[in-house]
Amino acid sequence: MTQSETIVCKPTSWFLLRAAAMLAMFSVFAVMFFLDGSTGYRKKNQTFYLNQTFRLASEEFKKMNDKGTLTPAEWKNYAQSQSVAFPKDASLLPADLKQPMPWPAILQDYDRMKPLNWNLLWKDYTSEKGLNMEAPEEPFSAQKIREQWIVMYFCLTFVAITAFFLIRTLGRSIQADGEGITTQEGIRIPYAEMKRLDLRKWDTKGLGFIDYEGLSGKGKARIDGMTYGGFKKEQGEPAEQLMKTIRSHFSGEIIEYASVGEPEKQDSDSATA
Repeated sequence: MTQSETIVCKPTSWFLLRAAAMLAMFSVFAVMFFLDGSTGYRKKNQTFYLNQTFRLASEEFKKMNDKGTLTPAEWKNYAQSQSVAFPKDASLLPADLKQPMPWPAILQDYDRMKPLNWNLLWKDYTSEKGLNMEAPEEPFSAQKIREQWIVMYFCLTFVAITAFFLIRTLGRSIQADGEGITTQEGIRIPYAEMKRLDLRKWDTKGLGFIDYEGLSGKGKARIDGMTYGGFKKEQGEPAEQLMKTIRSHFSGEIIEYASVGEPEKQDSDSATA
């Protein structure tokens, strides 16, 4: 490599896809928790209390018609005076729910109530109103609804963090030329100022660390080959080429794991001698 040649390792598709997937995942979770906290759980509470009303109406009809003398007019007068027993805390229910809500018309129908089959009435009612027939086993408390908002804010925080690192990384790169490297943080480190090169994680995780000290300052530079450059053979293994360039100019201490076969080879040579 001549002095004018420069290797540039830009963010890899591996990193970008992972970051985009995390961004999408946290965004979807945030929307889901928002919907549950703002409307979802409240609508389910409405369904729960309506379902309980159908049970209650069936029990009331059975009591009033215990002797078989209940007339359609008597039942209608009674049912028309009743309202759905929603909780007083309006925050547990949909914001557009108007109260008091009278019993549904289907519960005021004497002939339909007489068989005492409230499950069928509930099925017909939910089908007509476009509601979910499956009512929750118990209502959602204010604490449960608050939890949805809390988790939503956590997800939004992760969205913001992921977006920050994604956008920041998109504008970064690691570069190496004949005189030194420029890290992803924009720090210029001449080869002469590099003191130690730690490659113990390079073969397994694509991570290398350079201890440096000089006019560029003092610190440890991180070379992340999986994030910058990558190791795809069809692309020429940019990260590997970057590290080869650094090693060809490096004169300090190199720390790396010895291959498994090296000790055995040395022992064999000693025995032969």
